[in-house]
Amino acid sequence: MSNSAAKGLLSVLLISTSLMVFAEPGKKREDREPEAATGVIEKQTVYANHAMVAAANPYASEAGFNILKQGGSAVDAAIAVQLVLTLVEPQSSGIGGGAFMLHWDNKSEQLTTFDGRETAPASATTDMFLEKNGRTMPWIKAVVGGHSVGVPGVLASLKKAHDKYGKLPWQTLFKDAIALAEGGFIVSPRLEKLVTLEFNPGITKLANIKNYFFPNGKPIKAGQRLKNAKLAKVYRSLAKEGISAFYQGWIAKKIVNAVQNSAIAPGRLTMADMKNYQARELPAVCGPYREYNVCGMAPPSSGGVAVIQILGQLEKFDIARLSMADAEFSHLFTQSSRLAFADRNRYIADSSFVTVPTQGLVAKPYMAERAMLINTNKDMGAAQAGSPEGALAQADDNAFELPSTSHISIVDQEGNAISMTTSVEMGFGSAVMVEGFILNNQLTDFSLSPKRNGHWVANRLEPGKRPRSSMAPMMVFNQDKSLKLVLGSPGGSRIINYVAQTMIAMLDWQLDPQSAINLPKLTNRNKVTTLEKGTNLVKIKPALEAKGHKVLIRDLNSGIQAIEVTKEGLRGGADQRREGIALGF
Repeated sequence: MSNSAAKGLLSVLLISTSLMVFAEPGKKREDREPEAATGVIEKQTVYANHAMVAAANPYASEAGFNILKQGGSAVDAAIAVQLVLTLVEPQSSGIGGGAFMLHWDNKSEQLTTFDGRETAPASATTDMFLEKNGRTMPWIKAVVGGHSVGVPGVLASLKKAHDKYGKLPWQTLFKDAIALAEGGFIVSPRLEKLVTLEFNPGITKLANIKNYFFPNGKPIKAGQRLKNAKLAKVYRSLAKEGISAFYQGWIAKKIVNAVQNSAIAPGRLTMADMKNYQARELPAVCGPYREYNVCGMAPPSSGGVAVIQILGQLEKFDIARLSMADAEFSHLFTQSSRLAFADRNRYIADSSFVTVPTQGLVAKPYMAERAMLINTNKDMGAAQAGSPEGALAQADDNAFELPSTSHISIVDQEGNAISMTTSVEMGFGSAVMVEGFILNNQLTDFSLSPKRNGHWVANRLEPGKRPRSSMAPMMVFNQDKSLKLVLGSPGGSRIINYVAQTMIAMLDWQLDPQSAINLPKLTNRNKVTTLEKGTNLVKIKPALEAKGHKVLIRDLNSGIQAIEVTKEGLRGGADQRREGIALGF
């Protein structure tokens, strides 16, 4: 696709997003989503012979596409995409946040992962999010301001990956983002709505972010051109000096000053915390599903383990004969999800600090044992955590996990691939804005209560620790070890359900990526069964209630980006519930 064609498609997508319907600001936090899918024009599967990128915003997809056309690697394209997302989708991800990334080296047939998750400051304490009376803070007090900010990790992980797998020069990857920041980008209806709704009230309470999104006291509007000269300056510095400016130089000083002197809830981040941050390259966690090998991130991400568990526990059932229209499938899926979430809430945390029974959780005998708890005729209610090999006594946690994240799927011309999920946590993060980018509030992904019922919570806040996440960048491989699927999604803890369901649709029902993504969504995080509002799935509510389910109907705002590798070439799709697109050639 030419640049002019991509820009034309950009205009179409920006117009189509104006059809979205958004959640009411008066609802409780748990019942609110940044946006809903109702009315969005249905997207079609994209086909390509050589390379493809699927990202959450047309500008970002085009930046990655341009890098691939120049012969860049999947890692090169991912960096260009993330830099542009920081500008055009600031509510979801950015260089002030963190990421998990899977990388597939097609020539050597090696899969590795890069952990760019944020870390807690060295002076953090387990009781940081408790009130004087010992109760957990209200969510808004915990989220907004400097005390919720962890050391950003996304740039460190991208640089680490580029050092190993990059092809184009580092500075080349910044060109599109710098041009957009200096020349301005067209505000989408989605960004306008999220700002206008004040989904994160911090955006009107802290001066830097308020001035950016409410120039002259009025919220930005769709169709206007928004420039970000400060971010362009940051990018020019990073392009020239590398990430040392961010972790040790002038940008680090700006970050630390903004956190420590936040007008709301000053934080404890120091220059030493910034300097000491290290991204990690780790083995993936993998498990079998039918004839495939399913791989994802190891802890502190819970996404990889939980998705593998959901699939593995369903393996004994004949899913292929069912469809989304069958209450039988929804019942089986939600029961398996209950079991996976029970284990997740008990055991998953940063394995550098606590013992996590990762291999025990995805062992085939253990998943088969857990599957025996699924009653095909009755909802099991709240599932209890199992006892996988290597498990120690822990308590369940109560972290906030909010649904503002982004996902990038890429396959380059050599067959190398990236599956990367990236986040600043809540929409607009902590609302602390530094030099044109927003800092995360990922420390609220720790359990706000360090102890429950006399037992330590595995995912408790500790100095230098990485909080648990539901991000689930995934890859699926065929029996011959060849790559089949690259996918992931935003959506808070619902990410796990969104990704597992889409994989079932492609692996069991043989749907193309876009058709699988378009299917109505359902979730159960070991609480209630939720069906996507405005879809045909609502019709099965009575059948599920007859099996004992408590059923809610609500917007389910997935944002899946998926690429399938076939003998004929690449097939890709982007979630119609958001504004992303897939581009390939």
